[in-house]
Amino acid sequence: MKTRLLSSRPVVALAAVAVLGIVVWGCSTNPVGESPVSVSNNSSAVVLSPDDASVAAVMAVQDRHTAEIMKVPGVVGVATGLDPASGKAAIKVYTEKALPLGLIKQEYDGVKVVQEVTGRIMAMKGGGGGGASHTAKQTPPIQLGCSGGPTLDLANGYCCGGTLGSLVTKGGTQYILSNSHVFAGDVVSGGNNHSATIGDDIGQPGLIDVNCSAAGAQVIADLSSTSSIYPPNNGSNVDCSIAQVRSGMVRTDGSILEIGTISSSTVGASVGQAVKKSGRTTGLTRSSISGLNATINVGYEDECAGNSFTKQFTGQIVVANNGSRFLNSGDSGSLMVEDVTTNPRAVGLLYAGSSSTAIANPIGQVLSYLGATMVGN
Repeated sequence: MKTRLLSSRPVVALAAVAVLGIVVWGCSTNPVGESPVSVSNNSSAVVLSPDDASVAAVMAVQDRHTAEIMKVPGVVGVATGLDPASGKAAIKVYTEKALPLGLIKQEYDGVKVVQEVTGRIMAMKGGGGGGASHTAKQTPPIQLGCSGGPTLDLANGYCCGGTLGSLVTKGGTQYILSNSHVFAGDVVSGGNNHSATIGDDIGQPGLIDVNCSAAGAQVIADLSSTSSIYPPNNGSNVDCSIAQVRSGMVRTDGSILEIGTISSSTVGASVGQAVKKSGRTTGLTRSSISGLNATINVGYEDECAGNSFTKQFTGQIVVANNGSRFLNSGDSGSLMVEDVTTNPRAVGLLYAGSSSTAIANPIGQVLSYLGATMVGN
């Protein structure tokens, strides 16, 4: 989600997480040279693939009852995940706080329900301290997985930023991929007489890491897509945006800090799957996928420190985020990849969460929406 930072200049807010009824911001810092933080809470190492007939059956039951469950006050999301007691697929219900017994059924159509208190889920622009290599101004051509955002992304006494996630290609042209609420999150002109416009400068680092002064950043790309999240009933099911790379400013192989080059192929998500990401605030962190097919309500602001609105997403990926150690404010826009050493495949685009849960768009949905492909080996 976005976070806000007070300074002698306007206060700063970072782009980070969307609302699923949960506020996600990321995690603790991870100094360069240390092992990445691991926050997986799936000690059984059970992997549940959506291609498995039993998992697909649970997802079908979830789909039949999602609308009913989401109407319950205090529910922020529903997904298919793991029942820790049996090791089998179950319906996961995410709530702002513990709900009274009986408010949610214990099972639907014979499928067990597991409740999990996540708090509200929010988009992950934000502040906080990042590892030096993820917040510092780099010498071009830069690596991604670092601080960045629009050079005009300030309003209401705050400035904003997020993570430059990865490199994609479309029509033979290379673009930086991040979240819509990072690159094009200024959807009203209220606080600064400006709203995100095609061609806006995208800088590195983000304003939050240069005391809200664009003079301290370098322009590396130009905004190439408008908001995918506003208005919230626009029919879009992704939080993504791209910016066309300026010549010589970004490594053409799409290398990501502490991850390196990735695969040009992608992979679908499975419960229990080990994943990692490189982001502005928490650097390189590892976790595991805890839910699939999630319907989530995500909270946003219409500009830096602006008015709030909520957008609902379906078919999302849920990731364990204990203590915000996997994803924190400012990590929005990070690319989530499989946890392998060489040329990992992209799994999802992170954008929201809470102190216990992170949310990602499936990467296939993102690339289909944009008409793009990953840059990689």
